[in-house]
Amino acid sequence: MSASKSFLAPDDKITSSQAALVLNNTMLGAGILTLPRSVSETVKTPDSWISVLLGGLVVMLVVVLMVKLSLRFPGKTVFQYTQSVIGRYPGILWCLLLVLYYIAIAGFEIRVMSEVTMFYLLEGTPIWAITIPFIWLGAYLIRGGINAIARVGQIVFPISLFILIVSYLLSLRLFHLDNLRPVLGDGILPVILGLKSTVLVYSGCEVVMTLVAQLDHPKQALKAMLAGISIPAVIYFFTIIMVIGGLSVDSAVTSTWPTIDLIRSFEVTGFLFERFEFPLMVIWLMQMFCNYSSFFYNSSLGLSQLFNLPYKSVIFALVPFIFLAAMIPKNINEVFKLGDDIGYFSIFLFILFPVCLSLIATIRSKGGPQHEKT
Repeated sequence: MSASKSFLAPDDKITSSQAALVLNNTMLGAGILTLPRSVSETVKTPDSWISVLLGGLVVMLVVVLMVKLSLRFPGKTVFQYTQSVIGRYPGILWCLLLVLYYIAIAGFEIRVMSEVTMFYLLEGTPIWAITIPFIWLGAYLIRGGINAIARVGQIVFPISLFILIVSYLLSLRLFHLDNLRPVLGDGILPVILGLKSTVLVYSGCEVVMTLVAQLDHPKQALKAMLAGISIPAVIYFFTIIMVIGGLSVDSAVTSTWPTIDLIRSFEVTGFLFERFEFPLMVIWLMQMFCNYSSFFYNSSLGLSQLFNLPYKSVIFALVPFIFLAAMIPKNINEVFKLGDDIGYFSIFLFILFPVCLSLIATIRSKGGPQHEKT
């Protein structure tokens, strides 16, 4: 099969470290700005950090299942092997759900980028005027394939992580351990209920089922993907600890962007940046851009593989759909409602793809050595 028909050029492969970084960047986006509020609203106790920790462990188990499933079909993405497992037309319908999910979450991420930019940096600018340039920049980036996305991530993530760590260290002056007490004061039930609010920030791990096919050394897939999921889990864990410890649960619930409000709560006199919310926002917008680009790429790749269409043509065809997805919410409350809906839908996808496909593939003896012989 030629490169044009396989949709994945022979040289469009990435290393294990790049794959881990792409997965990491896919999950590190708008969630870090809203997580403390969304989880605290559900848990209503200082135990939000436990929900985030347990949510990360659950998602790691799901990622292991995704990797094992993908390794049964070497060199094939989920959009290709789903049809091998359950048949062509049911497989196309299943994968279209995944594509729609990627388009919706790409629109959500680009809308949050625009809202934050308008609120903190370009006040009074129409939301569409901020959204359109971001969308076209993403289209330009993903034309280069997974390698281009990985290389941009290699530049952006270290800078983002450094600024975030410095901001958290400086915010320690506001940290009060009593804000995190009592632990499990209302029992374990609020923690369990809070798990559903953590799903959105881990949404995106489904790209594992595409990334495994693009690894130059697939045998390292499990190690790479677990590394990729561990980094955001640790960052989200420390984010919830620092925000709740610095602002308290009540303040986190009433804040639109609690993480930014934490950074705005202090000044460093005589330092290069006396107020850190602006460098954090500028850098984190780049991080959210990497996040959005990954979903844009996966939706474009999915449609091109499902319907045998030219990949680059699909990119430009999807631009108006992502713009519509971004502009559907009329205000910030509807943006957050869209985020919650995406989170609930991702739970459905967690069950539909890794769990159901693995069971069906095992029952029908699809994939693996036996599949390669047939």
